[in-house]
Amino acid sequence: MDLQISGRIAVITGAAGGIAKATAQALAADGAKLFLTDVSAGALDAAAADLGDAVIGTRAADLTSDSDIDALKADVEAKGGADILVHMAGITGAKGDPLDMSADDWFECWNTNFMSGVRMAKAFVPHMAQQGWGRVVFTVSENAVQPYPDEAVYNASKAALLSFVKALSLPYGPKGVLVNAVMPAFIESPMTDGMMEKRADALGVSMDEAIASFLDEERPYLSLKRRGKPEEVAAAAAMLCSGVASFTNGSAWRVDGGAVAAINT
Repeated sequence: MDLQISGRIAVITGAAGGIAKATAQALAADGAKLFLTDVSAGALDAAAADLGDAVIGTRAADLTSDSDIDALKADVEAKGGADILVHMAGITGAKGDPLDMSADDWFECWNTNFMSGVRMAKAFVPHMAQQGWGRVVFTVSENAVQPYPDEAVYNASKAALLSFVKALSLPYGPKGVLVNAVMPAFIESPMTDGMMEKRADALGVSMDEAIASFLDEERPYLSLKRRGKPEEVAAAAAMLCSGVASFTNGSAWRVDGGAVAAINT
């Protein structure tokens, strides 16, 4: 399928991560030009090398920093400005009893997961609205609608981001800027690798056994009984970035193997 994005400039945050990099590959396959950013310069350079000639620029940036985002915006504008924003940078944050979380724990996750999305939208959406065409895709996670008690700080940040997606879509959709989200669950990534390695060590079992027990005990509605693959999320994100998905605005597309128990988002 032709996604109708050939020549469009896509800014991708968290670009060295598995889902973001897979999304970049999917967009590049349909002719998009990629501007990549991540907090780690080394990982960013490696991702850019893998993605090849589709990459028109990179900048290592801390998206909790206004000055870093201003510099990123200037770099992108020098290339012609963003047509597509894919915001996938984020952290899991502190875990444990919700009442044991410190104010710093809450703020770190809020500032990184939620406010970075707000900052990126403020930086890049006005240009899209001015030109009358744009696509914005955020990653919000199943936790936005199905919170887990030991991930309270993450739940709150992603629920806020989902609300922001809807709020932003209302005034900007009519201006040609469609704003949506992907909602993945338990995807193969360094993040879930780390979670499962800790679980395996704690239980004294193999990685595969840790994953199987986690699915049985913690994700009973994930009916496909496996971790998702980055490219499975990327396929949904790329569609939302496309000219084809021209009547989709303010939505959250689940790529969760059935993990969310409710029928509404």
